[in-house]
Amino acid sequence: MAINNSETAAPEKLRARLFGEFGIETADGTPARLKSRRGSLILAIICLQPGLTIDRASLASLLWPDRFGAQAKASLRQCLHELSRHLEEQSFKGLKVTRADVALAPEAITCDLHELEACLLRGETDKAAKRLIDTGNRPLLQGTSLNTAFDDWLHARREHVDARLRAALSEALSNGDSAANERLLEAARSRFPAYRTFTQSLNQTSLAVLPFAQSSEFGTNFFLADGVYDELSSQLGRIGGIALAGRTSVASVTAKGGTLIEAAKDLRVSHLVEGEVRHKADQIEIRIALIEGATGTELWSQRINGSVEDFMESRKVIGANIIAAICDVLGLSNAPAPARRMTSNREAYTLYLQGRSLIQRSIHDGAAAKSVELLERSLEIDPEFAECWTALADAHIHNAVYTPCLDRIERSQKAAECGRRAVELDPAQGHALAIQGIHEWTRKNPAGALDLAFEAYAREPHSADVASRLGSFLLYIGRTRDALPFVEAAVEQDPANGRNHAMLSTAHFNLGNIEEAIAAGTCMVDLSLPGMWLAAVRASQGDYRTATEDYYASRTLMNSVILPPAGTQPMADDARDAYWKIAANGCCSGKAEDRAIYSQMLTGLHAAMPDPYDPSIAFPAIWMGHAELVMKLYREQIHPANMFGLMSLWADTDPIRTTREHPDFIDFAEEIGFVAAWDRYGWPDVMPVDPRTA
Repeated sequence: MAINNSETAAPEKLRARLFGEFGIETADGTPARLKSRRGSLILAIICLQPGLTIDRASLASLLWPDRFGAQAKASLRQCLHELSRHLEEQSFKGLKVTRADVALAPEAITCDLHELEACLLRGETDKAAKRLIDTGNRPLLQGTSLNTAFDDWLHARREHVDARLRAALSEALSNGDSAANERLLEAARSRFPAYRTFTQSLNQTSLAVLPFAQSSEFGTNFFLADGVYDELSSQLGRIGGIALAGRTSVASVTAKGGTLIEAAKDLRVSHLVEGEVRHKADQIEIRIALIEGATGTELWSQRINGSVEDFMESRKVIGANIIAAICDVLGLSNAPAPARRMTSNREAYTLYLQGRSLIQRSIHDGAAAKSVELLERSLEIDPEFAECWTALADAHIHNAVYTPCLDRIERSQKAAECGRRAVELDPAQGHALAIQGIHEWTRKNPAGALDLAFEAYAREPHSADVASRLGSFLLYIGRTRDALPFVEAAVEQDPANGRNHAMLSTAHFNLGNIEEAIAAGTCMVDLSLPGMWLAAVRASQGDYRTATEDYYASRTLMNSVILPPAGTQPMADDARDAYWKIAANGCCSGKAEDRAIYSQMLTGLHAAMPDPYDPSIAFPAIWMGHAELVMKLYREQIHPANMFGLMSLWADTDPIRTTREHPDFIDFAEEIGFVAAWDRYGWPDVMPVDPRTA
């Protein structure tokens, strides 16, 4: 039955309060009292829906999930009839009910959420700040609990709305002046305490999830063990109070073998989660255990049994039971991790796990193309699989950075498109936002890149990948002191990732902490990364012999960790050794004539190589202070592989400072977007003010 309300008179304006306990009032501030609890919830649900409309079938299943379809629809029909009558008693005629939908006339109702978003959209920062302070940290529809289906829906909506607010905050801050932004930031932290702060969480429990063993009576069944590992890692990594070891480090440590105590020590964690999956007949048995890292003692364990068909639903079991039990043993709050937008299709899930496992190995054995192929096949099956979109974005970026290719910008653009799709489907995908930030660098928009990275951190503050991206972006613009806590967090969570140690070494080098820079650089080399960053630190201290040896030793990584530049062939050993000798002397001998020889060689390579912006040209140009080539190269193209070198511009030592002291440097900085980023996020530590106005 459709209920048609009269439209002859303008409806009475109502205002809804969504933050805290739900309530509505008339235009003159008089509380509008409704007699039906579910009727109130219908109004609240519609106010939270984009476009202020919702279909009746969804409402019925949300409010009466335990009734048969016909019964639920009848209950909804009766509830809507009573709600319309109660609203008419309040002189409100803005409720629109058809056979298919329920809606509110947009001009007839407003709410605190939409008012706050409108202030942010219009750039009314002072009004937005006041509303944020008034809102505080009260959740949407506080104290509202009806049934499991409704509670799950409400939890997801809360996450979505907070993500929308953080995005609106980011946009407002990108357009406001510094004084207004400070007021808005302070107000924002009344709701999001860690919003754009540079402090690390204290007293976190360090934890690593180890890959699960698997046995099957029917041969391999790839997705079972890896799926449990994936779910535990993702859910535990989103819980406040847990610092989760990164997947790269876990894979590196477990590949070495060793005891649980040794694994905990190498990963720098206090606890481990390990287990196994057994597949026999139609039965799956999953064992999960929490281990004390220092002693190898099992603190807790649990078994889950079910059929193969049950497995795709096991994520709910893990979320409801396992995560809560682990938190309880660790003395942490049992607050559930944010809901994940996963797939219910087994084949799509298997392809996703296989594709993602190849990402970190994508410089070997043709795995680059295979990782993208598998993830794209997964998305063909389930195009709404948000985490697969994030994984595909990561694969495109990883391949653009580490594999020889001439289409790095195109791969970066594909990554950004995949990242945007992931966030559209699931606003909690912070890593997808950070990946979008990488592409903003290629567009010479570092301010926009940092906006995205900070927003990513707000959504996933416990992700090593997100912390690493944010730390690197701040390093690139010279905000080293601000970057250091994020870089340290990335190292702490992902200690076997050599790239993080390269960033840490560079950060300490930029700040003049030489001992710390050498220690981090040594860790980087121990993890089989090239030692050029360590060599640059040693050369700055006059230890030219050791620096030259460190740099020259990196030649042994050619064709494995270091691949030939795109469009070139591997060198013969004698040619390789001759080139690296010239490079090591040019960057590290301290002799002007050696720098001149290598600088001339780099200038020639820039003119002749298929990728004239390759890191093999860009990075040494920065270390040698070859200012003209550095500025020419980055003016013409910043891509995902060479932007990493920008972090080395900010050491206050010769010859690196030569580029920064060049008379054209500020004009160059303005062209590539540095100045816009500095105006928004602060000038570099070594350039605290704009020299043009000083």
